[in-house]
Amino acid sequence: MELTGKLAEAFSTQITLELTAATVYRQLAVEMEVLSLPGIAGWFRAQAGEEIVHAEKFMTHMTDRSAHPRIGEQPAPTLNVKSVADAFAASLAHEQKVSEAIRELYRLAQTEGDIDSIPLLHWFIDEQVEEEATVGEILDRVKMIGNDGSGLLRLDAELGSRSSAS
Repeated sequence: MELTGKLAEAFSTQITLELTAATVYRQLAVEMEVLSLPGIAGWFRAQAGEEIVHAEKFMTHMTDRSAHPRIGEQPAPTLNVKSVADAFAASLAHEQKVSEAIRELYRLAQTEGDIDSIPLLHWFIDEQVEEEATVGEILDRVKMIGNDGSGLLRLDAELGSRSSAS
């Protein structure tokens, strides 16, 4: 079934949002490098890579269904990050924005009767639940740590192990 109309446009919008998320995560990585936290920076870089993979999943779905993905304009990230807590709060806010966009795509697919998109959107719904839970847990831990340098360094080392495993 060819993907056309409102849903094709909405998928292209989602591709742009996923690529924007990658840029946000890259900027958050820079912010953590500035704070001399290379492990957390690596975690954010790995997240950026995941967002690119997400955009590619949407592009593949579209091209497999004879649609032409369009990447829209991506604004530069405007982040006010002065701490690790700020970075993870920004990350959680962005994940929540992406989650709502995925839910809107799901609603539109239902309205349009596009059952071929539903399995992909289910995967993304599950992924977003996981993403929000992970970032929320890290943010909770950062809040517990507060300004304790040894706690931040331990978290930096822990999150840094992800970048080498990704």
